[in-house]
Amino acid sequence: MTIEDQTEAILRPKEASGSGTASSAMDAPAPSTDPATSSMAPAELSVNAAKKLAKAKEKEEKKLAKKREQEQKQKEQESSAPDFARSNYGDLPETRPDPERIKSFKDLVADETVIVQARLQNTRAQTNKLVFLLLRQGFSTIQAVVAAGDESSQVSRQMTKWVASLSLETILEVEGVVTKPKDPVASASISELEIHVKKIYVIAAATQQFPMQLESALLPELKEGEEEAAEESKTSKTPRVSLKTRLDNRVVDLRTPTNAAITWIKHGVSQLFQEYLCQNGFVQIFSPKLIAAASEGGSNVFAVKYFERVAYLAQSPQLYKQMAIGGDGGRVFEIGPVFRAENSNTHRHMTEFVGLDLEMTFKVHYHEVLDLLEGLFVYIFNGLKERYSREIDLVRKQYPVEEFKLPENGKMVRLSFKEGIGMLREAGEEVDDYEDLSTPHERLLGKLVREKYNTDFFILDQFPLGIRPFYTMPSEHDPKLSNSYDFFMRGEEIMSGAQRVHQHELLVQRMKSLGIDAESDGLKDYVDSFKYGTPPHAGGGIGLERVVFLFLGLGNIRKASMFPRDPQRLRP
Repeated sequence: MTIEDQTEAILRPKEASGSGTASSAMDAPAPSTDPATSSMAPAELSVNAAKKLAKAKEKEEKKLAKKREQEQKQKEQESSAPDFARSNYGDLPETRPDPERIKSFKDLVADETVIVQARLQNTRAQTNKLVFLLLRQGFSTIQAVVAAGDESSQVSRQMTKWVASLSLETILEVEGVVTKPKDPVASASISELEIHVKKIYVIAAATQQFPMQLESALLPELKEGEEEAAEESKTSKTPRVSLKTRLDNRVVDLRTPTNAAITWIKHGVSQLFQEYLCQNGFVQIFSPKLIAAASEGGSNVFAVKYFERVAYLAQSPQLYKQMAIGGDGGRVFEIGPVFRAENSNTHRHMTEFVGLDLEMTFKVHYHEVLDLLEGLFVYIFNGLKERYSREIDLVRKQYPVEEFKLPENGKMVRLSFKEGIGMLREAGEEVDDYEDLSTPHERLLGKLVREKYNTDFFILDQFPLGIRPFYTMPSEHDPKLSNSYDFFMRGEEIMSGAQRVHQHELLVQRMKSLGIDAESDGLKDYVDSFKYGTPPHAGGGIGLERVVFLFLGLGNIRKASMFPRDPQRLRP
C-alpha cells in the first residue's frame, strides 16, 4: 500500500464522523483516561499518524526528485563528454585492413585479435554498458560482446548505445579478441568461442522493413487450407508463412541456414556428377538453347520470336548430344538449363530446371551405359554423405525425413517395366501393359520396392515404345517395347534415358510413324547427320532439382531451386 493509500485509510473514519471543523474539535470534551469514555483516543492518534505519513511522503518525493535530477545530470554529462571511442564505430573508415586479416568463422582461434565480416542476426542490450550480438556467416553463428569501459577498453557508452540501435541483418565489419566464454553459448552454432569487440563498422545497412521474419523461414510453411492457422500466427512471436510468401521474398528466405545448406548440397550434386564423368573419360559440351524445332517433339515447347522467324527454347540438349557422338565425341555430358512448357502445377514440375545430361557410345549392349549410370548415382549419393553431412543434418532439422536408403550389398535394384507392372498388380492395382505409369503408381511402386528390397533408389528398364520419343531404339525382343529406362528416387522419376536410334533409315521410319517431318527446319540437320555413320550410343537426362529435393525429402521441388519457374511464377 502506498503512502497516499495509507493516509486515506487512516483519515476516512474521522471524515465519516462529521467532525471536520476546528470549532467542533475545540468544543469536544477532553479525552478521558477511563476506558469507558476514551472513544476519541483513536481519532487523535490517527491525526498524528497521518502527519507522520505526510512527512514521509514529502521526504520520498524529494528523494525521487533528487534521483531524477542526478540521472538527468549524468545523461547530460555523458552526452557532452568526449567520446574516446568515436573512431571505433560507425561507417567504414577510409583506411581499410589487409584482406588477409579478415577471417572466416571457421578459422577463428582463441586469444587472437581478428577482423570478421558478418550479418547481424540478433542483438540483446543487457545494460547501457553491455550489448550481446549474434553474428552470422552462411549457416555459422557466433556471439560478440560489446562492453563499455575506460579508454583502455576502446568501447564507450556512446558506442554500446549505437550498437544496440543497429538494424538486424545489417552487414558489419567487426574487430575484436576471440575468447572462450565461461559457459557454452547455446544460441550460437559456434558455442565454445565468442568475440570481444573493439571496433565495429557498417558495411551495408538493412534499412527496409522485412516482409517476414527470418525465423519464420525456419519453420514449416503454411499449406493450402491453413488460413485460420495463418490468422492465429499473427499473434505469435514467430508466425509461420506460406511457401509463396517465402518465394516472393526469396532473397530473405535464402539467408536461412537451411537454404544455405540446400544450395551447397545442390552444388555438391553437380560437382560429383562432373567428377565421376570426367574420371570415366567424358568431355563437357555446351549446346545452344535457341533451336529451330522441338527437340522432344510434341507441343510442350516455348516459342520465341527470332528476328523474322520463330525459334524455340530447348527442351533438352538431346539432338546435339547425339550429333556430338556422330562427330566422334565418344562420351559427352552437359549441365545447362532445360525449358518445358508444361502447365503442370505440381510439387515436382517446373518450366525451367537444370539438366544433367550425358551420352556415350557402347561396345556391345546398351546395359553398359546402365552400369555406368548406376555407378554415377552411387558416387553422388555416397559423396553427399561424406562431404556434406553437416549440411544434410541442418536440412534434416527443418525437414525431418527418413534417411535415403541404398541396398546394403551395394547392388542397385534393376527391374523390367513388366516386373514393375507385376508388383503393382499384386498390390491390387489395375495397370495396362503398354501405358505409362501414373504419379500415384510410381509412388506406390517406390513403396513396394522399399519394402521388398530396402532401397529408395531403383531402375525400370524396357519401357513401352509407344510412350517414348521418336529417337528411342525399339527392343529386339518385343517391337512394342524399347531399350529405354527410368531411374527413381523415393518413388519419383529423376532420370529418363534410352539407347538411341543410330541408323538413318530406322530413324526416318520412326519419325514417319509418329507424324514427324524429317525434312522440317531444325530436324533435317539432325536426321542427315546419321547418313554419315553414327556409332551405337545411349544416354539420359537427369533433373538436378529433382535429385536434390527427393534426396533431402523437401516435399516440393521449388525448395531446391534458387529462383524457381513454374506456370504461375516468373519472379523474382
